[in-house]
Amino acid sequence: MSTTQSERLRGLLEPLAAAKQLDLEEIELSRAGRRRVLRIIVDSEEGVELDTCAELSREISEKLDETDVMGEDEYVLEVSSPGADRPLTEHRHYVRATGRLARFRLTAGPDQDELVARILAVDEEGLDLEVPGVKGRKPTSRRVAFADIARARVEIEFNRKDKKEEEA
Repeated sequence: MSTTQSERLRGLLEPLAAAKQLDLEEIELSRAGRRRVLRIIVDSEEGVELDTCAELSREISEKLDETDVMGEDEYVLEVSSPGADRPLTEHRHYVRATGRLARFRLTAGPDQDELVARILAVDEEGLDLEVPGVKGRKPTSRRVAFADIARARVEIEFNRKDKKEEEA
């Protein structure tokens, strides 16, 4: 997608997402046969419900029909949340992942390859992590600066208790 089209789409769609207290995370335009697929990824502090995606999809469709930003070619519109395996790239992604287990690829240090740890706290400079103990050892605390993170992704935990369950 050209930069100008991407910028035009972002400028057009960001206010619609913001009106629903959503962050417009990603806009992707790709080909699927003769049609184009426009994928819009949105997220929020509380996550995104299916009904909210459906409402936003209708609003985006109406807005796109009012403008020429998509041109005359046919396209399919998809509006969704990021999914569990999305990379953590923005400060707000780390904040939303607080309490979750994550896999990090670090740029330097003893764990340059990979580190799996729970995100305990996030500030402007980096993360406070809890590294699980191995073979009966206690977990250890670790501080990692954002500059030392090459890649990060939340690990899916099937036996993790949800915050709502813990509060009940």
